[in-house]
Amino acid sequence: MIEGVVFKNLVTYPDERGYFRELIRNSDAFVHEDIGQISHSLVYAGVVKAWHAHKEQAQWNYVISGLIYVALHDLRKHSSTYGETMTFLSGNDQNKIIYKFPPGVLHGYKCIDGPMNIIYVTSGIYDINDEIRIEHNDPEIGFDWINTFKIK
Repeated sequence: MIEGVVFKNLVTYPDERGYFRELIRNSDAFVHEDIGQISHSLVYAGVVKAWHAHKEQAQWNYVISGLIYVALHDLRKHSSTYGETMTFLSGNDQNKIIYKFPPGVLHGYKCIDGPMNIIYVTSGIYDINDEIRIEHNDPEIGFDWINTFKIK
């Protein structure tokens, strides 16, 4: 587990019409920041989106449909988990979660079952100066996106 990463298990309320699932309340214990932007992305099977972080913004992610293999890597030198990487699955046939990571934590994912729809919420608005981007195959991180969860 990376310091500052939080998972919220979601509750689904089904009925004969479908279901309702609440994602975030401003009273949730893991919401300490304002919400600056809500975005939606569609990603095709096999696509890798990595590595990306924010200098100042926190981010919450929720996979609506599809399945992704998520990796988070701690770039924060002051953190007790500096240099550590954690992985997990999010989406179809998984526990329904929203996950949050703090500024300075690299995030990436590989779409295993797509197309995948994801909503992400950031504590600020898009600002190129807040972006940290590192190549998916960065040797210092040493994470193998290509051979992890090969698409059938």
